[in-house]
Amino acid sequence: MNVSEAVLRELVDSGVEACFANPGTSEMHLVASFDRVGGLRPILGLFEGVCTGAADGYARMKDKPAATLLHLGPGLGNGFANLHNAKRAHSRVINIVGDHATYHRKYDAPLQSDIHSIAKPVSDWIGDPATPAEAVSLAHEAVEIAMRPNGGLATMIVPADIAWTTMQSAPAHKAVKITKAPVDAAKIKDAARALTSGKPAVLFVGGRVGLERNMRLASAIAAKTGAKLMGDTFVPRTARGGGRAKIDRLPYLGEMALAQMKDFRTCVLVGTKAPVAFFAYPEKPSTFLSPECAVYEPWSPDQDVADVLEALAAELDAKPADAVLATPSEHVIKPGPITAENFGHAFATLLPENAIVTDEAVTAGLWAFIFSEGAAPHDWLTLTGGAIGYGIPVSIGAAVACPDRPVINLQADGSASYTIQGLWTAARENLHTITVLFNNRSYAILNMELDRVGATAQSERSRSLLSLDRPAIDFTSIAKGFGVQAVRASDIDVFQTAFKRAVAEPGPHLIECMM
Repeated sequence: MNVSEAVLRELVDSGVEACFANPGTSEMHLVASFDRVGGLRPILGLFEGVCTGAADGYARMKDKPAATLLHLGPGLGNGFANLHNAKRAHSRVINIVGDHATYHRKYDAPLQSDIHSIAKPVSDWIGDPATPAEAVSLAHEAVEIAMRPNGGLATMIVPADIAWTTMQSAPAHKAVKITKAPVDAAKIKDAARALTSGKPAVLFVGGRVGLERNMRLASAIAAKTGAKLMGDTFVPRTARGGGRAKIDRLPYLGEMALAQMKDFRTCVLVGTKAPVAFFAYPEKPSTFLSPECAVYEPWSPDQDVADVLEALAAELDAKPADAVLATPSEHVIKPGPITAENFGHAFATLLPENAIVTDEAVTAGLWAFIFSEGAAPHDWLTLTGGAIGYGIPVSIGAAVACPDRPVINLQADGSASYTIQGLWTAARENLHTITVLFNNRSYAILNMELDRVGATAQSERSRSLLSLDRPAIDFTSIAKGFGVQAVRASDIDVFQTAFKRAVAEPGPHLIECMM
């Protein structure tokens, strides 16, 4: 076998099952190796940002590594934004990046670049083998990085000449070693004392705390101690719905976040760090906790959040049964034009049980999030790193990971345009994704931010940078062109009919909601 086949076999033997790929010339031996290596599903994306976002969505739902196959530094660069989101989500992702042959690098060919510098901000580890044997060893190490207790993002460079080198036999496969640090008993006791001190306290959580069992434990701890349970604005994956633990999400708007956090005098962090503003604003603080608030961190990234929560619950004698659960809710859907609020009522009513929701509708989807707290049980995935173009790719990965569950993507029109070609992959793979696209013909959040930062843009020349009309984008036609069933809805009744049909029928669908 050649090294490229040995590398893919190492990934498969370590449990990697999906590879989202956009290969080029340097990766052709890796491409050919898919023929000889079973168990690793290759999925083509028309743009690298689709591949990296899909790997993120897959990892969030499967809780095991997904691979990408990218072409040189520019291909990795094209996938950078959704790798940023994946790193913020602590997703388990392994990037395989083809490179020029080692002897060809010195000639500075047109596609030569500094792959290490591109990879560094979005990687926890970078491997660059110098020998065939080292390539297989590094592939194994990449899996171990991805399987850290709270995820990891590994980038492995594979030079073309190493990929095509013949090996007599691959090194014997070793079991993936998963290591995690033990819980710090002293920090657990300190956190427990802080939560029961009688001072206004918040248990602030994020990351993998959003998984169902962890959420129950966090809610039980808060209920037992009287602390407020709050989560990051963007938690990678949250188990929600009627009968599941309730949690308040930190508002995106800094003014609202500050109002909610300023009175706490004790803050215990698990799975995340202390909350900060997304951006700086004139004469407004960058952090939300009071200077008088004592912060306790009984968790570190090399520990399993489940272990930390179990230990803290045991210290406080908090049981999962103590958790405060969301109650099923009923909604009144008003006929007429689609607004964010009446869409929220309809969405919460129609959301099927066990659905996966990917949310990239920051303004139009707000009410859908609020109203669905007591909806049918579901998982909610968010834009963890704030880099747009996430929704369609992540919905693809989630659907590949969970083919028996409908995936509903709440999608803003502006950010859809970044990775709209992902619809083609959904059609090609016949994935049950439902993209609900809110078309308000503007970057609505940027119009809001324009005022919040104190900038003035009254002329058409400036405002044109925030509008998406001239010409208006026809997303229904674009979706059909990519092979996706699509319909346009201008009133809530049409939306409901289209949504029910999309849930019932297999394959990808898009519903363009005119706002």
